[in-house]
Amino acid sequence: MLYAIKHVTRFEYAEPVGFSRCNLRLQPILWSGQEVEDYKLTIQPGGRVSPARAEAGLANVVRLVVDVRTRSLSIESTARVRVERPIPIPSPSDPTLAQIALWARDSRDMSPASPASYLFPSPLIPLDREIAAWCAQELDPGRGALDAAIGLALRIQNEFDFDPTATLVDTPPRQAFDKRRGVCQDFAQIMISGLRAAGLPAAYVSGYLRTLPPPGQPRLVGADATHAWVLIWCGPDLGWVGVDPTNGIWMAEDHVVVAIGRDYADIAPIDGIVLGSGAQKMDVSVDVEPLEEVAA
Repeated sequence: MLYAIKHVTRFEYAEPVGFSRCNLRLQPILWSGQEVEDYKLTIQPGGRVSPARAEAGLANVVRLVVDVRTRSLSIESTARVRVERPIPIPSPSDPTLAQIALWARDSRDMSPASPASYLFPSPLIPLDREIAAWCAQELDPGRGALDAAIGLALRIQNEFDFDPTATLVDTPPRQAFDKRRGVCQDFAQIMISGLRAAGLPAAYVSGYLRTLPPPGQPRLVGADATHAWVLIWCGPDLGWVGVDPTNGIWMAEDHVVVAIGRDYADIAPIDGIVLGSGAQKMDVSVDVEPLEEVAA
């Protein structure tokens, strides 16, 4: 599938802003099963853009500096991304969770994609005794890795309600867990917390979902916005495998990976500082359009 992606973020300021500096993580990364064929970033009213280093995780980071007085800022990111990613199929020959935990602890890989980088608690995803116990019901050490991953994702989808009013971007996983409701970020954080508590490498993924489903298929929850899901490392042969607990499905051709990190703080699409007074309003729109001539 070839997708045309458009992600627009608009800021409106109550009073003129004299200076702003932002880190942008909007360009999809090169990752297994996807290739970025074209990318463009448009800033209004303009500013200085330069590459920056990802402090953690896997992301294409751009530094934006706007030093003209303005009452609005528009950041438009457009991309063409080809995705060809098969749906994983659990097999009796898959490594067990116990094997994966052992391999991860023995890993000497120090790259950003190393399983060792995603074994431990992170600032936004601490370990929690109750979350660990709840997730452990699906994480028997002798269970196959793929079977356990989709089993836990399906349990989260079945037992939690999607409710955009229940949480905020900084809501801790435990609060969403107690409410049994939240959004994709909450569900991903709960799953990651449980996996890490079991000694399994789990990463937080930020990306996009196909906006409109194929004919006859239901619309996925989380389209029309940035989406979050989970990667679990399943050993040296299977590598990183994605699972979406919001929808109870695998990461496949409906998912486009933008960035991968320990938690949201590593890969927030936009963060930074603004020097000014008064309130600000932010509006975000996302469209992921399949290009029909390729789909056919």
